[in-house]
Amino acid sequence: MWRYICGRVLFAVVTIYVAVTFNFILFRVLPGDAVHSLARVPNASPSLVAQLTREFGLDKSPWEQYVSYLRELLRGNMGVSFVDKRPVWDNLMEMLGNSVMLALVGTILGILLGILTGVAAAWWRGTFLGSSTTATAIFFYSVPAQWLALVLLMWFAGVLPTHGMIDPYLMDTSFLGRAIDIAKHMLLPAVTMAVILYGGYTLVVRSAMLESLGEDYVLTARAKGLSPRRILRTYALRNAMLPTVTLIGLSLSSIVGGSTLLETVFSWPGIGYATYQAVLQRDYPTLQGSFLILTVVVVFVNLLTDLLYFRLDPRIRR
Repeated sequence: MWRYICGRVLFAVVTIYVAVTFNFILFRVLPGDAVHSLARVPNASPSLVAQLTREFGLDKSPWEQYVSYLRELLRGNMGVSFVDKRPVWDNLMEMLGNSVMLALVGTILGILLGILTGVAAAWWRGTFLGSSTTATAIFFYSVPAQWLALVLLMWFAGVLPTHGMIDPYLMDTSFLGRAIDIAKHMLLPAVTMAVILYGGYTLVVRSAMLESLGEDYVLTARAKGLSPRRILRTYALRNAMLPTVTLIGLSLSSIVGGSTLLETVFSWPGIGYATYQAVLQRDYPTLQGSFLILTVVVVFVNLLTDLLYFRLDPRIRR
């Protein structure tokens, strides 16, 4: 068991290092740079461009920049943003919290809806209810997230908040008032995320449930005269949750990193929206910091999923 865990942890560390190196190289081979982007002001002199180049450390060779970046990263320093001159860590931690909050709400809604519809589609397979549930899940599974977000934004504009995270002119600044306002702003992006996710959860749960319902132990339970509710809860659903746990882990890691489209459409101040803005402004420290955080989140969640699967399925331990 410990050999398996140590191997997975070592693989995760190597993956993070490779991702850090790749991100450092990627952002410096793109056309344009932060200095010329920030110096696009009237009467920008060559001396101003040279001063900004020295200030951002872009006058050094790529190797010197890489070694300096790794050294500072090991100290917990992700650098300073080229835009607002604030530490990247402070900016991204606040935005990461917003992204995690949105991802958790949307994912929990998608999981609950997906499990319910998946179980119903498997139990009533061959009926109109089962077929329509499966067809609806396939439809929403194939719908692009940004398209659905734009449709909901046009439908509910003027009814629900469609921009930002909180109303800047909010009158009730108490904790409860702010919480209600944040919930209103979160409703549309969270529902969009849940609807997109529920289709995949439904299909996976349905497939796993059909496989479990065909096993001998389910047939034995039916022969014993157990109630359908107990067969579903104790025998079929419990064993069908193994592939569902894997999908939940993969989706959680990808949602935090792949929510850029939703956060951009709804201007939700999360790490995905910050990454989008940093790309436009050639803010290398913010880009490297955001990609590093996203990489760590993805690798950590995948590692946690592997260990949880190792715990849930005794066949892996043997």
